[in-house]
Amino acid sequence: MLRTLAFLTAAMVSTAGFAAPARFVERSVDVHGKTYRYQVFVPADIKGHPAVVLFLHGSGERGVDNRKQMSQGLPPWLKQHMDFPAVVVIPQAPDDTEWTDRADGDMAMAALEKSVKEFHGDRKRLYLTGLSMGGYGSWQLAVDHPGTFAAAAIICGGVSALSDERALYVHGVPKSDDPFTWVAEKIGKLPVWIFHGGDDNVVPTEQSRKMNAALVKRGAEVKYSEFPGVNHGSWEKAYATPELWDWMFSHTR
Repeated sequence: MLRTLAFLTAAMVSTAGFAAPARFVERSVDVHGKTYRYQVFVPADIKGHPAVVLFLHGSGERGVDNRKQMSQGLPPWLKQHMDFPAVVVIPQAPDDTEWTDRADGDMAMAALEKSVKEFHGDRKRLYLTGLSMGGYGSWQLAVDHPGTFAAAAIICGGVSALSDERALYVHGVPKSDDPFTWVAEKIGKLPVWIFHGGDDNVVPTEQSRKMNAALVKRGAEVKYSEFPGVNHGSWEKAYATPELWDWMFSHTR
């Protein structure tokens, strides 16, 4: 009997000392009568109350397969940096929708909330990042949920409508207002690091330049990095910026 107890005790100690590996897990959330699937990066041996990052993908990764959103931007970077210390929530916008749509924004925030509860995330260390369409969506969420995020990294996104007919712009701006000034006022004291390629022919670099100027004028905490000669895919250089995550995680709400 004593030998059996000793074996069980040793087994429990061994199991408790085993660090769970970093991994991606699939989850779903119900919002407004619809079920949406999303992915979550869970860091190794998660303990305490981790920081939580919300990532919004670009237009090419839309769908319902819960896979395409893993192909560009932060998810591939995470696969090469599995020692990343934060939980990352990776929702997927359905086809023919925009992150600036109310339904998509509500879904992203619901996935974030569910992940914070499941993984006991630190509500003072919630962070926002997105690229292209997800950059637009990041500005939208920052406007719609002021005071929620501790910092944001917004890549090749924008605020005002592009020349095509997509409904990709920050909603809610009064017609009489300059959209960049309005967004800068609405996001309050949110620290933002803006990234853009200098030769972007999809989302004009001017979108980020004007947003940076509006934040600078307000005296906000803003960093701006423009990559000369880089077209739309500036997210590779942005997420590879060595100081990015130290800067992000240095902020708490």
